[in-house]
Amino acid sequence: MSELLERDKKYVWHPFTQMKTAGDALPIVRAEGSYLYDENGKSYIDCNSSWWVNVHGHGHPHIQQALAEQFKTLDHTLLAGVTHPKAVELAERIVGILPEKFTKVFFSDNGSTAIEVALKMVFQFWYNKGIDKKRVLALDGAYHGDTFGAMSVGQRSYFNAPFEHFFFDVDYLDFPFKDKEEEVLKQAEEFLKTGEFAGIIVEPLVQGSGGMRMYSPEFLNKLTLLAQEHDALVIFDEVMTGWGRTGKMFSMDHIEAKPDIVCLSKGLTAGALAMGLTVATERLYEGFLDDEKVKALLHGHSYTGNPVTCAVACANLDLFAKPELKENLDRITASHEAFKAANDKHEKVSEIRITGTIMALEIETGEGNTYFSNIRDEAYNFFLENGMLLRPLGNIMFLNPPYCTTNEELQYCYDKIMEFVEKV
Repeated sequence: MSELLERDKKYVWHPFTQMKTAGDALPIVRAEGSYLYDENGKSYIDCNSSWWVNVHGHGHPHIQQALAEQFKTLDHTLLAGVTHPKAVELAERIVGILPEKFTKVFFSDNGSTAIEVALKMVFQFWYNKGIDKKRVLALDGAYHGDTFGAMSVGQRSYFNAPFEHFFFDVDYLDFPFKDKEEEVLKQAEEFLKTGEFAGIIVEPLVQGSGGMRMYSPEFLNKLTLLAQEHDALVIFDEVMTGWGRTGKMFSMDHIEAKPDIVCLSKGLTAGALAMGLTVATERLYEGFLDDEKVKALLHGHSYTGNPVTCAVACANLDLFAKPELKENLDRITASHEAFKAANDKHEKVSEIRITGTIMALEIETGEGNTYFSNIRDEAYNFFLENGMLLRPLGNIMFLNPPYCTTNEELQYCYDKIMEFVEKV
């Protein structure tokens, strides 16, 4: 065992890892483009974009330059009662690329905190108005993060059983599989017509940690309109689905209706630094304007609106404005579609699902879609041996790659996925 791994074993507690039974961590010491490199020089294709954050590839020079230049000027300042150029620029540019109804940007640290802020906005909006709306609607199978509010609106008895007695009550809609869409919309209407719902939260089009489960834009549009018809505020958790993952900049770009709040993170900073944004409409923002200070949104984080992170996010937006970005999104989507056409009838494949650059292959195991499938560890180790860092979601093998990933690299990943499928 290397010195690095010995020190890791002695001091580091890894996320989503049973430390008693887990093998040695993968010792990554360098990254470039779509590759990660371990301490022995072996390369691994970053198949899942390092937890879905890295959009342009590792070590992009434009991101590097923005980070270094900003650090020379202003490394950090609080944002309570203070502003700085990059926070203003980022907020202005985010509002500029979102649909017209969004006007105000609230900064936090990551996707989970962006969700916490959104939930607090929804509850306090009605509280400030003196209107008794306290119920929340969510989708079965949801994952919105690991802080307590985010866990409350996620799937119960999945990751979070030890904490459920602390959660606030949430009502759940069935997942809108294609043959159940109308049924789920009727279910939603029964809930919403009570007038008791403060809001509804969804991962639009794709549930990430729930197994890359996908549903139609048509359903999402109808559900959003239905919620707003009954004056329930709509939160889109675009932490994973934003920044091109669904083939468009945001999932909401696939539909006509728009939410009242959108949560952004992950690809926001191209995988370089941590940041979350909760973006709200003017109507929502005005619900906090009052002579009473206690009606303000009394929330904040030490690194809220960090200037270096804001500069990196602005540099990321520069790259999204380049035409080759959309070309890469279309190229990866087309590549996934070709793979699906060639393999979705395979006897050991339950289903291949695609939304934009996200491709998920569900292996037929007889267990259904389950995060805790025994096949997961076997698959993970197989892919590592073959130079791929791919963390399966149980029996779901998925690709969510950096947009610089070449067709040749994608084909290698497809071939290895099918090689593993044959072994099962």
